Amino acid sequence: MSFLLSHVRDGLRIQRVLKLRGWAQRSLSTSPTVFNDNSPAAQNVDRAETVIIGGGIAGTSIAYHLARQGQKGVVLLEKSELTAGSTWHAAGLTTNFQGVVNLKRIHYYSLNMYAHIAAETDQEINLHLPGSIRIATTPTRVDEMKYQMSRHGHHEAPQCLITPEQVKELVPIANVDNVLMGLYTPYDGHVDPYSLTQAIAKGARKYGAKILQATGVTALQLREDGRWVVTTPQGDILANRVVNAAGFWAKEVAQLAGSDLPLVPNHHQYLVTSTVPEVKALKKEIPVLRHLEGSFYLRMERDGLLIGPYESENTMRQCNDWVTDRVPPGFGKELFQPDLDRLEPHLEVAMELVPCFAHANIQSVVNGPITYTPDVLPLIGPDMLPNMWIAAGFGYGIVHGGGIGKFLADWILDGQPPLELSECDPGRFNKWADNTYVMAKARESYGMNNAVSYPHEERFAGRPTSRLSGAHELLEKRGARMHIHSGWEQPAWFAGPGNTPEYCPSFKRTNWHEPVGREVDLVMKAAGIVDLTPFAKLIVKGPQAAEFLNYVGANNVPRLGRTVITHVLSPSGHIYAELTVTRTHEDSFLIITGSGSELHDLRWLEDYARRGDWKVSFGNCTEDVGCLSIAGPKSKEILATLAPEFKGKFPFFSSKEVDLAGVKTTAMRISYTGELGWELYHPREQTGQLYEALLHHGEPFGANDVGTIAVNVLRQEKGFKMWGAEMNMDTTIVDAGLMSFVNMNKGDFVGRDALVELLKKRPRKHLIQMTIDTDDHDPHGDETIWLGNKAVGNTTSGCYSYHLGKSLAFAYVPPLLAVPGTEVQVELLGEMHTGTVLAGPPVLTHTARAKK
Repeated sequence: MSFLLSHVRDGLRIQRVLKLRGWAQRSLSTSPTVFNDNSPAAQNVDRAETVIIGGGIAGTSIAYHLARQGQKGVVLLEKSELTAGSTWHAAGLTTNFQGVVNLKRIHYYSLNMYAHIAAETDQEINLHLPGSIRIATTPTRVDEMKYQMSRHGHHEAPQCLITPEQVKELVPIANVDNVLMGLYTPYDGHVDPYSLTQAIAKGARKYGAKILQATGVTALQLREDGRWVVTTPQGDILANRVVNAAGFWAKEVAQLAGSDLPLVPNHHQYLVTSTVPEVKALKKEIPVLRHLEGSFYLRMERDGLLIGPYESENTMRQCNDWVTDRVPPGFGKELFQPDLDRLEPHLEVAMELVPCFAHANIQSVVNGPITYTPDVLPLIGPDMLPNMWIAAGFGYGIVHGGGIGKFLADWILDGQPPLELSECDPGRFNKWADNTYVMAKARESYGMNNAVSYPHEERFAGRPTSRLSGAHELLEKRGARMHIHSGWEQPAWFAGPGNTPEYCPSFKRTNWHEPVGREVDLVMKAAGIVDLTPFAKLIVKGPQAAEFLNYVGANNVPRLGRTVITHVLSPSGHIYAELTVTRTHEDSFLIITGSGSELHDLRWLEDYARRGDWKVSFGNCTEDVGCLSIAGPKSKEILATLAPEFKGKFPFFSSKEVDLAGVKTTAMRISYTGELGWELYHPREQTGQLYEALLHHGEPFGANDVGTIAVNVLRQEKGFKMWGAEMNMDTTIVDAGLMSFVNMNKGDFVGRDALVELLKKRPRKHLIQMTIDTDDHDPHGDETIWLGNKAVGNTTSGCYSYHLGKSLAFAYVPPLLAVPGTEVQVELLGEMHTGTVLAGPPVLTHTARAKK
C-alpha cells in the first residue's frame, strides 16, 4: 500500500474537471464552452409556468422533459454554471441494476435516453456501454445475488448470473481466485456527466425552455393564489410552480420557502491512474466492476483505471456544517483535499482483484460532495407546500437523472404520478427526521452502500427518534424485537420461551419463524394485542367534509358512528391511497392510513381541496394519538370486562367512544387480522396504561403480545390486500379486484370516468393467491413467475402460512393463468418452485365463518 501511495503527487490539489474517458482536462479557471440564455431578452423573464432551481443533471432533465412534452414557459435558474455542485465531478456510472422495484424502470429509461440524446441534440456525451459485473466473494453474497435475480426476471433490463470463469473471460486482468459468482448487466457503463448535462440542456432549449446561468435565487414567496414569487438579483419571476433541484443547495432553497429537507453532503473520493500497460493491452473495454465486500467500483479510464471506494461509516466525512449553517458562499466547482489513507482498506482489495493496479501511478484524486438523504434514496415529488416540487438527494444522480426528469414531468403535466415511487416520496420524512438523525443515517447509508441487502432489513443509526409509543418501554421489557416505520419503533415480533429478540437477518427462515407462528396461533385461538401507534391519523372536517370525501374517495362516506374503507384513485383509475374513514361527527371524519402514507395522503387531500375550493380543513394527529389493537375470538370478552359497551352488540365497521381503564378511547370494530377485533384510538401518552390493562384483563383468557409480522401473515391468509404491494399507482382498482369498494352510482368522483372505460375492457392481469412449494425460504414480493421459460407475472407479497404449512403469495398473472389449480414456476433464491393458484383465501375471516 505504501508503494501505491508514494505515487501520489506531492501537494496534489484537484482544481480541474476530470474528463473521464480521455477527454481533455479543463482548468476550472477557464470558462467552458456553454450554451446560455443570459441574453438581455432572456433576463427579462418575469413569468413562468415552471421555474426549476438548479442546473445539474436532475434540473436540466426536468426542464428537457417538460419542454419536450409541450409545456411552455419552462425556466431553469442556475446560480453558477450548469453542472456546478455534484454533477461535474461525478464518476458518471450508469447501471440498470437497482433493488427498488420501480427505480429499475427509472434507470432503464435513463440509459435508453442517454443512448440517443447525442443524436437528438448533436452533442457528444462520451457514453461507454461495456456492461458491469457485481462481484460475490462470500456464500452470503451468492444468496444475495440469487435473491436479486429472482426479483428481476419480469423487469425490462437484461441481467444474469455468471461464473468466475465467465468473469475472467470478460475481465482478463482480474484475479478471480476468490470470486464465487458475478451478476452481469450488459450495456451498463459510464458517461461524461458534463457533456451529458450540456446535451440535455441543449435539448431543453431546442424545445423552448430558457436556461439562465449566473442567476441565483435569493427569496421564495408563496402567494395566496398558490403561485410563487421567485426573487433573483436580476428581478422577480412569477411562477405557477417551482421545482427545487438545487443539489447540495436544496436544503437552503427549501428554507427560503419556509420548509426544510433531510439532506447532508457526504465526501466521496475516487482516483484515476495514469496508463497501466496491462490495461492498454486489452482488446476492448472491460465491464465496470463492483466489488461488494471491498466496497468499491472500478472501471477503465482511457488506458488506466478509475477506482471509487465507499468508505466505512467510521472513516467517511460529512459536511455537517453545511447542514447546521450553510454551504460556503461561492462553492460550486471546488473539491476537498484528498485523503487516500481513508481509502487504504478498499484499495488493498482492489489490488487483489486487479493485480496490475498495485503497480499503477495515481494521476488524480477527486474528493467532492455527494448529497445523501437518510436512506440514500432521493426525494422526488411534491412538497407539502403548494406547487413546490422536489428533486434532490441524489446519491446516484447521473443514472437517476433521465428517468427522474421524465417521472416528474409526467406527474406535473398529468396531475398524477406515472408509476409507483413512494419509496422516494419527500413525505416519507417529517419533523422527526431532525439534523442529528439525518447526519447519523446518511453516514450509515454511505458506509453501508455495499452492505448485504436482506429482506426485512433493519438499520440502527439515529434510533430511536422522538416517535415512540407510550408503551415502548413496556414492550421492550416484554421481549419485543422492534422495527422502524416512518420514524416509529414498532414490535415486529416477541421473543417467547427459548428465544431472544436478536436481529438475525437472512434470505431464509430465521429466528423469528417459530415465535411468529406462536403469535398467529394466539390470535386464532385466544387474543393478541398489537401496537399500531404508527398508523397515520388525519382529521377532515368542515361543512363540505362529507361531500369532499365522497369526491376524492371511490366508496360512500359512512354515516355517523360507522367506518368504511375507501380508495383514493388517480384520474386514470390507479390506486393512489387506501383510507379507513370513520364519521365521528356530522361534519368531521377520522382518517386512518398507513404509517408511510401520512404526508403522502394528506398532501393529496389538501391539494384537491385547495384546487376545488372545498370548505374543509385538515388536521394531523398522528403523533398525538396512539393505537392498540386486540384481535381473536376472546377479544370481545376481554373488552367487556373493561367497558359495558362491549357486552351488547358492537357491529362490524362500527365505532363507539368508550372508557377503558380510565383511558378515553375511540373503539372501531375492525381488524387487519381478519379475526374478531378492535382498533383502540386514545391519547398517545396513555398507551402504556391501556396496554397493561389489556394484558391484565386478558391474562385469564390467554391473551398476549403480537407483532406486525404475524399480522402480515394473518392478513395474507385471509386474502386482505395491502396498499403499496397489491395496490398502488401501478395497478388500477379493477386489476386489484377491489370494485366491491367502489360505488359507481353515487355521482362523480376522481377516477370514475376512467373506471367506466376500464370496465368495458377485460383486465390484462388478475390478482390471485398461490401456494408455493419451498423448503426453508419464503416469498417476500416482486419474485418472478415463469411458465415455459417466459416471465408471465410477479408476486406482490408473500409469507409462510402457518395454517397451510407452506409458502403463500399474492401475485399478478395474465387472466389465462388465474384459473384455480393452474401451476406455474416461482423463482426463489435461484431455484424454480411450483406455485399453484388458489380459488380464494386459504382461511375464512371471522365474519365469513360466522355466516356458515
